[in-house]
Amino acid sequence: MNTRLDPVLSNIDADLPNALERLLDLMRLKSISTDPAYKDDCAAAAEWLVKDLTSIGIDASIYETPGHPMVMGHIDGPENSSAPHLVFYGHYDVQPVDPIELWDADPFDPQIESTAKGQVIRGRGSSDDKGQLMTFVEACRAWKAEHGELPCEITFFFEGEEESGSPSLVPFMKEHADKLNGDVALICDTGLFGHDTPAIVTMLRGLMGEEIVITAANKDLHSGMFGGIARNPIRVLTKILAGLHDDSGRVTLPGFYDGVPELSDELRAQWDALAFKPEQFLGEVGLNIPAGEDGKTGLQMIWSEPTLEFNGINGGYTGAGFKTVLPSQASVKLSARLVGDQDPHKIRAALHDHVRANLPDDCTVEFHPHGASQASVMSTDHPAFEKARAALSDEWPKDAAFVGCGGSIPIAGHFKTIVGVDAMLAGFGRDDDQIHSPNEKYDVECFHKGMRSWARILDAVSKD
Repeated sequence: MNTRLDPVLSNIDADLPNALERLLDLMRLKSISTDPAYKDDCAAAAEWLVKDLTSIGIDASIYETPGHPMVMGHIDGPENSSAPHLVFYGHYDVQPVDPIELWDADPFDPQIESTAKGQVIRGRGSSDDKGQLMTFVEACRAWKAEHGELPCEITFFFEGEEESGSPSLVPFMKEHADKLNGDVALICDTGLFGHDTPAIVTMLRGLMGEEIVITAANKDLHSGMFGGIARNPIRVLTKILAGLHDDSGRVTLPGFYDGVPELSDELRAQWDALAFKPEQFLGEVGLNIPAGEDGKTGLQMIWSEPTLEFNGINGGYTGAGFKTVLPSQASVKLSARLVGDQDPHKIRAALHDHVRANLPDDCTVEFHPHGASQASVMSTDHPAFEKARAALSDEWPKDAAFVGCGGSIPIAGHFKTIVGVDAMLAGFGRDDDQIHSPNEKYDVECFHKGMRSWARILDAVSKD
């Protein structure tokens, strides 16, 4: 029996109906950050959060930015406590609802629905990220109600522009780095592995994007008159692209794999225990054969190995019907997902060198960069990480694992590079939550167990 934690969990269970009503209230606010028409709604969501945090004894305020406001709150832990200072991040803005005709009901009139798989919270922002954000706030509410204080010092940091590229985030974090300088940052904007395996994301891939435009003739040419004698930039481009991978799927750019770490035996064992089935994963999108580098497992391919992918190719006539033309130009948009200490700028330079080295003399090339960010690798040496993993394992049917994420979550990297704090990403969404899509939902079970999970984590990490 845990005399400190058990009353908090009981409080969460008993107060679930009220917690759901609070979440629905927040979800009714149309905080769409990408559309200026909803500026007042974003401000209202920030004000709602300040009022809610204040109601449980947290010193919270709105911080204006050139865009939508930030919300910050702070509360001290017990006197003379050696527990870590935690910084919790979430975002209150949501995606646009288009296409509205595909919603079964008003996306900003959220409801609790019964489905064949259980009850769900239906509406925009239920899973991304209002529902996830509120799991932590509700866990803190229960702690405060039972013990009159929280078990450790906590700073709350809520953003209103995550869904619109976070233009104010980096300047704000630099200006207020002293307030964000805790021991560990917590981010609840991820999901479970599968249906009921909790996961702590400790690896996020970086990103390098590039558009390449190859020009041959100074205008489109008739393929009958010029075919065979004139250079075809599509052929030039596809030959260059074909040389970027060998037959095993490995990227051929010199230095591309510099900084790619070996997977530790401990992580390998955790990932193996997840029993990931590539065929099942691919089967959901109509495929069944893994196409990554030979000798790598499915989870390695999407979490801990880098990629170089072609995102779009354009050239010549692509309209209806047929046109026998040799195009003047051909272009490709490509992206590299990066891991470990790979340097996106060195990889971009190597890509440029490869293209120029294989470009015929009568062709020219233009390069248009589209962003560059390094991977984020969180150190799990801080004892809070293993304590949190054990706490999650106590709440869910299956043991929690440290996992990777194929995508990029910039805030985690910003905590590391701007504030010098490692981020722990633990979320409770499921793959079928339809975030960014019509009929978004968040399972009531995930909301409930998410609150209980954070209560367990707060208990675990605040103990010596």
